[in-house]
Amino acid sequence: MRVAFAGFLHESNSFASAAADMAAFRQGGGYIPLTRGAALREAARGVNLGIAGMLDYADRAGWDIVPILWTGAIPSAPVTREAFETIADDIVQGLADCGPIDAICLDLHGAMVAEHVEDGEGELLARIRAARPDLPIACALDLHGNITPQMFQHSDIMVGFRTYPHVDMAETGWRAAAALDEMLASGRKWAKAMRRIDFLIPIAWQCSETEPARGLYRMTRELPEGVATASIFMGFPAADFPGCGPVVLAYGPDALAVQAHADRMAMALTEAEADFAGRSYDPEDAVREAMRLAVSATRPVIIADTQDNPGAGGSSDTTGMLRALIACGATDAALGNFHDPEAARAAHAAGVGAEITLPLGGRSGLADDAPFPVRARVAALSDGHVHATGPYYGGTRIDMGPSAALEIDGIRVVVTSHIAQMADRNFYRMVGITPEDQKILVNKSSVHFRADFEPIAETILVATAPGAMPLCPSALPWTRLRAGMRLRPMGPVFKIQEETQQQ
Repeated sequence: MRVAFAGFLHESNSFASAAADMAAFRQGGGYIPLTRGAALREAARGVNLGIAGMLDYADRAGWDIVPILWTGAIPSAPVTREAFETIADDIVQGLADCGPIDAICLDLHGAMVAEHVEDGEGELLARIRAARPDLPIACALDLHGNITPQMFQHSDIMVGFRTYPHVDMAETGWRAAAALDEMLASGRKWAKAMRRIDFLIPIAWQCSETEPARGLYRMTRELPEGVATASIFMGFPAADFPGCGPVVLAYGPDALAVQAHADRMAMALTEAEADFAGRSYDPEDAVREAMRLAVSATRPVIIADTQDNPGAGGSSDTTGMLRALIACGATDAALGNFHDPEAARAAHAAGVGAEITLPLGGRSGLADDAPFPVRARVAALSDGHVHATGPYYGGTRIDMGPSAALEIDGIRVVVTSHIAQMADRNFYRMVGITPEDQKILVNKSSVHFRADFEPIAETILVATAPGAMPLCPSALPWTRLRAGMRLRPMGPVFKIQEETQQQ
């Protein structure tokens, strides 16, 4: 078979401050940079991305690979009109011009919103379907995808991650390509089913290593006869449009079995609503608890700075946790990644060992955050080139730009010029910090860090310092959800305001 491959990934937070422009997609921010044509095969080799698994399957199956384009940017405010139109046009035109092909494999996120298009993947798929109307389309997607009816309509197979932290991104791409191959071998398109769920799930409680998600995801592996693939999408609860929220999908040759399994998954997810809960701490309470535990701990106590998670649209520069560490007198502590290009430049200009005074971070525009004046010693410098070898990034080479370790009252802060969430221990090591030797680590991440850090953690605490991604979705100023959605598990119901209806 001759199969075309493309990818366009972005998780869009409607309430974040900085949009994803073309520069963000060219740089990648934890993904491989924007790559076109034949260079895609080598760029994706050996990394934990859906496109890598798709291409690996294609190699094994002996397909003739037609690579078009792959790009992704770190989660942020919605994609700019220019970036969306440029990338979408390149993909659609590439698919239109690539000659005879038998099918299309797409690596997408599922929760992309653009400034002018609220359902990014739905719009992209509609354009691709218009350009190549008769071709089967298989998609690999993030389990945080807000899967819409338009996405479901314009694709033939959609396969989601089963793990959060996402250690199975490449595996999901493989499964999507394998499902496409199986469907094509059958000689007919499969039956498919979609069910939407009526409550938003906080991302910190979506972790697939704990219940209830762990048990729910078993239902995507243990499939009845006649069902070829099934997925549960927990959704990304910060995209303000009617398609936001959890969805389950099922595909296979037996229409009755497919519909029945979709019903079972939807019922199980609905019945687990009250179980999506966990404990969180205010910043100083989190630090005091970490310090108490660290007295007898043999490994680091890790605090998740969950609301400033750049993997969910956070700016990765809010100062709440740093202020709490200093106020509580914490020692042998490290915090990362802290995005402040100006501070990184000042550190490089001053050199290792120098002391510098500057306002650190706090430039997100959040009402409850502000730059933090500090006097810091430049403990280490780095060019920011990181080979992220942990299970989440899976070998991706990431450019964080000029970076430094700033020591402030016994606390070392990883300051970077580019943004990526602290989900790999090598981000600490790049500036001379051995994470295993710290009493306390504060990671700007919600869940992905667990893949590489849980093996070294004494315990993990979740803190709610200021950030663009509130732990509880009901704290967000929603205006565009579909009526009847509960804003958190067992929580209040979203009601469309009269003025919203009139617009």
